[in-house]
Amino acid sequence: MTLRSRVVKVAVTQTAGNMTPPLTHSPDATAAVSPATGVDATRVAVSTVIFTLRRRAEDDSAAVVLPLVRRTRDPHAGLWALPGGWLDATEGLDAAASRTLGETTGLSPSYLEQLYAFGDVDRSPTRVVSIIYWALLRSAEVDAQVAAHAAAGDAPENVAWFDAAHLPILAFDHNQIVEYALWRLRNKAGYSRIAHGLLADEFTLAELREVYESILGRKLDPANFRRQVENSGTLIPTDGFRTGSHRPARLYRYNQDVELAERGPLATPSSARPAGRASFESRTK
Repeated sequence: MTLRSRVVKVAVTQTAGNMTPPLTHSPDATAAVSPATGVDATRVAVSTVIFTLRRRAEDDSAAVVLPLVRRTRDPHAGLWALPGGWLDATEGLDAAASRTLGETTGLSPSYLEQLYAFGDVDRSPTRVVSIIYWALLRSAEVDAQVAAHAAAGDAPENVAWFDAAHLPILAFDHNQIVEYALWRLRNKAGYSRIAHGLLADEFTLAELREVYESILGRKLDPANFRRQVENSGTLIPTDGFRTGSHRPARLYRYNQDVELAERGPLATPSSARPAGRASFESRTK
């Protein structure tokens, strides 16, 4: 038997000077071509799943939504995809996630966390490994950033918001990626402050419950929910009240002195995290 050696080359893209310009759509496999020299070129892409809450027009209920970008060329031209782009040869993964999200959607969350690495061999026509990030962004911050780009005349094109529970068929394996991100979001809801990423600094218990109901996809008993969160020690009542058509509701804030197991997309950035404590869970298929 003759053994043949095989070299795998990981390729990244230059985005400065006269090199490849920023993409306005999800990248996966539009430019990676394996040369006929026995060398397999593996491209690295970075994409982001970013969640916020918006009201459904039909019943005014809160829904978890995310921005998608319509692809403008093959493969999968015309399909919606996660915002992203190629990893530049001169930047780190975190910087690439921030850059590509800004270029494709105009959004700039305060923190991005690595979620997963997707690397199935047949996930795209050419060999692409995608590093996926995720983040939460408050709806008021989304509206402010979108309005600022519209006023400046530089709003990104081909971007639309979709209910995470009712997605169309997306390009590549992006439906699977979103489903995994939703699973992680629901899993973290039981033991972290992850709901804080979708709330204002001060909020009522009804608003907090609505966030949890939107994440979990089911109704929660108001009395049980109030008892559980008040006994958790994670909330501090303030002197403020939310007034409206109903009786005034007390405002709460999170107790920052209570350290939970994991804060997910709201975790302390890696540079300030104690040694040995990692927030990234990744697996290459």
